[in-house]
Amino acid sequence: MGLPVPPRRVTIIDVARHAQVSTTAVSKVLRNAYGASPEMRAKVRRSIDELGYRPHAGARGLRGQTYTIGVMLPDIRNPFFPEILDGITASLEDTEYQVFLGPGCNGEQAEARVTEAMIDRGMDGIILVAPVSSRAHLERVAASVPTVVVGRQGASPAYDTVADEDYEGAALVVGHLARLGHRRIAHIEHHETDPTRLAEMPNARRADGYRQAMRAHGLAEWIDVVSATYTQEGGYQGAKELLARPRRSTAVFAGADIVAMGVLEAFTEAGLSVPGDISVAGYDNTTFAALGQISLTSVDQAGHEMGGNAVRLLLERITDRRRPSVQVTLSPTLVPRRTTGRPGE
Repeated sequence: MGLPVPPRRVTIIDVARHAQVSTTAVSKVLRNAYGASPEMRAKVRRSIDELGYRPHAGARGLRGQTYTIGVMLPDIRNPFFPEILDGITASLEDTEYQVFLGPGCNGEQAEARVTEAMIDRGMDGIILVAPVSSRAHLERVAASVPTVVVGRQGASPAYDTVADEDYEGAALVVGHLARLGHRRIAHIEHHETDPTRLAEMPNARRADGYRQAMRAHGLAEWIDVVSATYTQEGGYQGAKELLARPRRSTAVFAGADIVAMGVLEAFTEAGLSVPGDISVAGYDNTTFAALGQISLTSVDQAGHEMGGNAVRLLLERITDRRRPSVQVTLSPTLVPRRTTGRPGE
């Protein structure tokens, strides 16, 4: 008795026959290309589902397109980055593209390994979220594959960017705290190790925006910046450093929500109430900032919208490698919650 014959793989021709359309029409639907009507899309999608059609990745790669997009996230523990990822996946929902994630680990060597692996595997495009690599490295990546850089300022003819206006976001926090009556407003930043990146990295721009806003409100003498890392541990250690000051701040602007979590932990440990003894504000407006038990005042930089814009630009770049680069800058908004109040309240 012979071995059972494996079922034949469903092809694009089978889908076209089943849907009673041309193979060109099926191809347009699969590529989410212009020219396919909603009715045709629905008909083809129905046939794909009924037949169980799966595109052959190897064959697609031979034709020059794999319908895969690589996304590099610097730190999977930071709850802001999944907001961007949600925007990316939602925007690709009606396409054939699949997303593959790679950890950047906040380091240039790790980023290089991840991006090179994505290029070697023939991915059609790459989205780099808050990369720390040099501009030269980013441009080398973009020379090999369509690339969008998210969360980092700086125009380049080689790649597109999507970022938040971090100066403005920092000014929103300082302005909010100053209007509440705070003067001694401290800031916990992520220490920038490479001075050549100061003009581009969000952490450096937020710290600079904090200083500018403090001067604008006549609070230059109270400028107090603690350098740590954008982690919960960094926030904890930064808060401990502030508590050791001879005169305590009445408010703390943490450079990221994950930092604010560490700050709140340190203040609770020290027996301080928030905002009764000291106010705390974060940046990113992550999901947990809105939780009732936390209710963190934070800056919303629209992570979901960032991801959606990144996909739009990347698909345009995949279609036309020669088009001029595009820089999208989103305006942040402040979301006041219960962790900020008037001094002494």
